[in-house]
Amino acid sequence: MKTPKGEVIAEFIGSFLLIFIGAGCVASLVLNGSAFGMWEISIIWGLGIALALYMTAAISGAHINPAVTLSLALYRKFPWAKFFPYVCAQLAGTFTGAAVVYLLYFQAFSSYQKSNGILIGSKESQELASIFATYPAPYLNWLSAGLIEMAITAVLIAGILSFIDERNAFAPPKFLFPLAVGLLVAILGGAFGSLTGFAMNPARDFGPRLFTFIAGWGKVALPATDFYFLIPIIAPLIGAVIGGAAYDRLISKYLPNEEKNPEELVVDAKEQDSQIV
Repeated sequence: MKTPKGEVIAEFIGSFLLIFIGAGCVASLVLNGSAFGMWEISIIWGLGIALALYMTAAISGAHINPAVTLSLALYRKFPWAKFFPYVCAQLAGTFTGAAVVYLLYFQAFSSYQKSNGILIGSKESQELASIFATYPAPYLNWLSAGLIEMAITAVLIAGILSFIDERNAFAPPKFLFPLAVGLLVAILGGAFGSLTGFAMNPARDFGPRLFTFIAGWGKVALPATDFYFLIPIIAPLIGAVIGGAAYDRLISKYLPNEEKNPEELVVDAKEQDSQIV
């Protein structure tokens, strides 16, 4: 099965917007001292995702995340033949988004380096690299960071599956779906972003990380300390598998059937009337 060109372009644009808005926000915080707290940063990332979904979801579904694509392929019959084209488009989009943010903030980067005596590629330049890629809190080890990324990605995937489940009477209508996903990301970021940077998305991390590697950060970006670059790739993919399985086995199977026979409808009506009385 050949992936339609429009779907690949939509995934590229959606992923581009994710980093263009999100990394742009972090650049403003780090380079210009904007008064953003963790919640404000998380909201901006979430709204960036909402924008990406509003613009591209009608074309490709706006996965903009290999973990989402994986879960939909495993649990919602998304064609496996489209998996790698989608992931490549997502990586290309996030890489390009990082490059454009760097270009727009180039003078701010230069000024910050001169003012603080930081050489790109040095250990001290990790703060600047973190504008684009995620890094863990210094007290976290591999296992802790991996568990955090797995857990929050699992919740993200379960939430998305609940939003698109037609049997879920409380799922948001289509026109609110992008906002619901954005709010979910913002909530997870506000709650756990200070630990690992809430990657939850291999493309969101690796695309910009590859750009910073090429742009001069070198080993600070790839492989990073103790090969940390693997965590935001592997852990979200495992979390996607866990989140999708958990939703299907613990939630979806207990949702009422969408169609009811006439006798059930009569019983429901009588029960509602008795509650009103």
